[in-house]
Amino acid sequence: MTAKSRYDNLSSDRSQFLTEAEDATKLTLPYLIRGHEDYSKGMKQLKTPWQSVGAKGVVALASKLSLSLVPPQTSFFKLQLDESQLGENFGPEIKSELDLSFAKIERTILDAIAASDDRVVIHQALQHLVVGGNALIFMGKAGLKLFPLNRYVIERDGNGEVIEIVTKERINKDLVPNYEPPKNEYQDVVDGEEDENEVDVYTHVRRDNNRFMWHQEVNNKRLKGSESKAPVDATPWLPLRFNTVDGEAYGRGRVGQFIGDLKSLEALSQAIVEGSAAAAKVVFTVSPSSTTKPQTLAAAGNGAIVQGRPDDIGVIQVGKTADFATALQHMQTLEKRLNEAFLILSVRQSERTTAEEVRMTQMELEQQLGGLFGLLTVEFLVPYLNRKLSVFQKTGEIPRIPKGMVKPIIVAGINSLGRGQDVQALGQFLQTIAQTMGPEAIATYINPEEVVKRLAAAQGIDVLNLVKSMQEVNEEQQQAGAQQAEMEAIKQTPNLMKAPMMDPTKNPNIANQPPQ
Repeated sequence: MTAKSRYDNLSSDRSQFLTEAEDATKLTLPYLIRGHEDYSKGMKQLKTPWQSVGAKGVVALASKLSLSLVPPQTSFFKLQLDESQLGENFGPEIKSELDLSFAKIERTILDAIAASDDRVVIHQALQHLVVGGNALIFMGKAGLKLFPLNRYVIERDGNGEVIEIVTKERINKDLVPNYEPPKNEYQDVVDGEEDENEVDVYTHVRRDNNRFMWHQEVNNKRLKGSESKAPVDATPWLPLRFNTVDGEAYGRGRVGQFIGDLKSLEALSQAIVEGSAAAAKVVFTVSPSSTTKPQTLAAAGNGAIVQGRPDDIGVIQVGKTADFATALQHMQTLEKRLNEAFLILSVRQSERTTAEEVRMTQMELEQQLGGLFGLLTVEFLVPYLNRKLSVFQKTGEIPRIPKGMVKPIIVAGINSLGRGQDVQALGQFLQTIAQTMGPEAIATYINPEEVVKRLAAAQGIDVLNLVKSMQEVNEEQQQAGAQQAEMEAIKQTPNLMKAPMMDPTKNPNIANQPPQ
């Protein structure tokens, strides 16, 4: 079976979710998912919603999710030794050195993420999740690529594991490697290709035991050199879902949960705008038996003098003020509910994002969205990080990490402060010791070198040639002590010269010595 036929077969299972996503995007961000996969040049202009609450809510919630999942100023993961796999040869000093190495690896990955456009694509994917509940990310060599719901189909097993993905792209023929035109050119027109310079490229991804295998097809023919594979735990294909329902291959978005309020607000906003426009229209009436001519009145300028009676002229007024007030009151109620649903009310403006702000945002999201972080951790952060580690190890940007001994820990949700939590915990521990046992207990029981190393590892700082070792500190202390003793000896020299043993009159040994 070709990739195109497989795409068409799986599209029937996607149709319901795609229709709901299209309805949701019409009320929020119309450009996210275009109806009926119509990306042709003759596509109609997108219709703008009558209200902006939906668009503002989607952007605000996606921004908070992005800030919580991939914070820009802290790490969302840490590498940790599996102590059950360690032998007796691994002492505390070796563990501290490994922690510093892990912190360096973390910093390398975070710097690479900051230098790429990963956060931009992730934010776009989160917008699709909030609106339509589904998004597909491909981690290629050139960076992340986002597939909206109308560009891919997916099949899962009973446990929710992905077993098949088929994507559809429209690409220029000149950009397709090893492209072979079909034998029957008329076939392209029959298949619906309106532009002769573009073709549909299908990517078929299948799971084979513990690995994913994929290839590309054009005109029902496999492209040469398009085959590739990757292990399941390091796959570049990341199908994401917002909310899941047992037995469904696709997710459901946040907008769908409040689609009723959005539709009501949309209808009321349209009625208010159109009603206000009608109420703002001014129409003058002239009595049929009046001597005042309508033409004279219409042609009269401001301050002009015309002949007529004021009683013959009237103004039509729309007496719908009370109806407008009721509609506006209901709109305010709907807007308040939607602001709470999309966490708009608590947006804080700041020039710099602090760790405390990240923590508060994560607590708010966890309270409002429940187990969303658990789902995004399993389906996004874990495979995203595993793929990054796998690629960086192959390219040599980071050293090889032994399997089984080192495990990456995703820090998400309420505790998504990265190693900053370790700094806080260490500081509280030292403070507790000082308060309970006295400040002198820290110098007695705490190893200062180990404290410095752990603080550096927690903050991701490279201590090479920065922090002195205990041997260097002891040597400098000994040198300082020797210099201090020498200075004290020099200071005592005049007093020694005045001592009785140095007086020739009192010490015969000094008197009998020849002059120098």
